[in-house]
Amino acid sequence: MLTILIIEDEIKTARELKRNIEYLFDDAIVLDTVASIKSGLKWLKENNHPDIIFSDIQLADGLSFEIFKQVEVKSPIVFCTAYDEYAIEAFKTSGIDYLLKPVDEEKLKQSIQKYQNLKKVLVATDTLPHYNNIQSFVNSVSENQYKKTVLVHFQEKIIPLTTEQIAYIHYELGNVYIMTFDKKRYFINQTLDEFETLLHPDQFFRANRQFIVNRSAIQSLENYFSRRMLLRLELPVSQEIIISKTKSPLLIKWIEKF
Repeated sequence: MLTILIIEDEIKTARELKRNIEYLFDDAIVLDTVASIKSGLKWLKENNHPDIIFSDIQLADGLSFEIFKQVEVKSPIVFCTAYDEYAIEAFKTSGIDYLLKPVDEEKLKQSIQKYQNLKKVLVATDTLPHYNNIQSFVNSVSENQYKKTVLVHFQEKIIPLTTEQIAYIHYELGNVYIMTFDKKRYFINQTLDEFETLLHPDQFFRANRQFIVNRSAIQSLENYFSRRMLLRLELPVSQEIIISKTKSPLLIKWIEKF
C-alpha cells in the first residue's frame, strides 16, 4: 500500500491529482487533502506521515515551505506548482521531484516510480538503518551528482572549466553562454533549466529566466520598483538582473545562509 497526502488549495486540481494517482497505481491511497499551511501543520502533527506528500507551493495563506520548516517531515515531497522559480528552495526541503502544472499522467507516474526505485535501493543495500528517512538518502546521493567540472567547446578545443570559474550563465537571444570570472564567454548547448540541475544550489542561484549566478560573483542588491530587487555582479552584464518580488526573499535567505 502506498499512502499519500495532497496539499493543494485548488479543489479541482486536488481532485484531479487524487483521481490520477489512484488510477495509475492500484495500491495507492490518498489519505487526505489539505488546502492551507494551517491545516497542513495540523494534519502532520496529528497523523502518521504518509509515504509521499504531493504539495503545491503557493497556498492561500503563504508558501507551503513554511509547513516543512515547522514540522519534521519524514516523507519525501513531490512539489506541483505553476511556477518554476521555487525549484532550488524545494530541493532544500524533502523534495524529490518538481512538477510544473498542469501535471500530466506520465510525469506523475515517473515521480511515484522515482520514490519506489529509491526505496528499493535502500532496502536492497540495507542502508535504511543508516538514514532517518528516504530523503536523507536522496540528499547523500544528490550531493555527489552536482558537477565540479564542465566541458565547453571553443573553436577546435574542448576546455574543462571548474564550476568555481563560472561567474554566471546567461540566456540571451536564443543562446545560452557561460561567463567566467576572467571574462571569457563560452556558448553551451544546454538550456538554462538543464544546466541548473548540474550546479550545486548552495553556490548557484537561479535569479530569473535569463540568469544563474554564482554566489561569489554577487556585488550588491538594490531595492527596485514594485518590491523587486536589482542584483549587481562583480562583472559587467548585458542587461539588468531583476529579481521578482516573490523570489527576492528567497535570494536574501540564500545569501544569508553562509
